[in-house]
Parts: sequence; structure tokens; C-alpha cells
Amino acid sequence: MYDNLTESDIKKMQEEIEYRKLVVRKEALEAVKEARAHGDLSENFEYKAAKQDKNRNESRIRYLEKMIKTARIISDQSRADEVGLGDRVEIYIPDDDETEVYKLVTTIRGNSLKGLISIDSPLGKAIKGHKTGDKVFVKVDERFGYEVEIRSIDKSAEEEEDSIRKF
Repeated sequence: MYDNLTESDIKKMQEEIEYRKLVVRKEALEAVKEARAHGDLSENFEYKAAKQDKNRNESRIRYLEKMIKTARIISDQSRADEVGLGDRVEIYIPDDDETEVYKLVTTIRGNSLKGLISIDSPLGKAIKGHKTGDKVFVKVDERFGYEVEIRSIDKSAEEEEDSIRKF
């Protein structure tokens, strides 16, 4: 299994790994040492919580390293008139008589509550590569789908400021 990631995604993940190794790891080890000094470890909640935080950090580092190792690097470039990665797209959904705006992103950045739709989602797969005015069928599963119309494509959509620790 692999994730489709851009060079930018990989860079941010590497930054997070470095931050976790150099800063978070040091803080977590210090918290464990401090909690251990409080005495009886069998009834020491602070020690248990500090160990869990340390383990969570190490687990996150391993997870990110594995994602980078197994990632498939994709380009964030697309034709000027086609929907591509990083573009903000206005779509019209006739069934609901609604217009919605989404930004196409890689799987790791997807967040539908913020209007960030993964290129691997049914909607992302359907609209990627299409042009303004195209009517596209979004296949959700074997029995259900819906049609959308691409109203506009904004190639100048600014990059959201990602916190290193957001992944």
C-alpha cells in the first residue's frame, strides 16, 4: 500500500520527523525522568501518562517514516484549463441545487470539513483532469453516484499554512 504524495508533502513530513526527534522526544524523556523521580511507579499516574506520550511520539515517527518510504511521488502540476492538485474548484450539484467549493489535495491533507478533498476520494477522482463546464458523474459505489458540473477552476488558490505537527 502506498500514498500519493507530492514533494511538498514529503518535505513537511520530514520536518515533522525532525521536530519530533529533536524537540518532542527530548521533552518526553525529560517528563518520564521527572515522573519516575516521584516515587512508587505502580501508582504513579504521571509516570504512566509520560510513558504513553513518549510512546505516541515514537509511534508517530515510525508511521511518518514508513509513509515516506512507501510513498509514490506525484506531480502537483496540471494543464491551465484542467482541474489538478492544489486547485480550488467550484462545482454545482444539480440533485441538491447547491454550489460548493473544494480544494483538491493529497490524501494526507484531506479534510472535508475544511473543503479539502483528496484526489483519491470519489469526487476528487471524478473531477481531476476535467475542465470548466464539464459535467462529471461521481461514482460513490456500485449502486450509487451523482452528477456534478464544474463551474470554475482557481489555479491561484494560495497554500494553506500547514503546521508542522498537523499531519
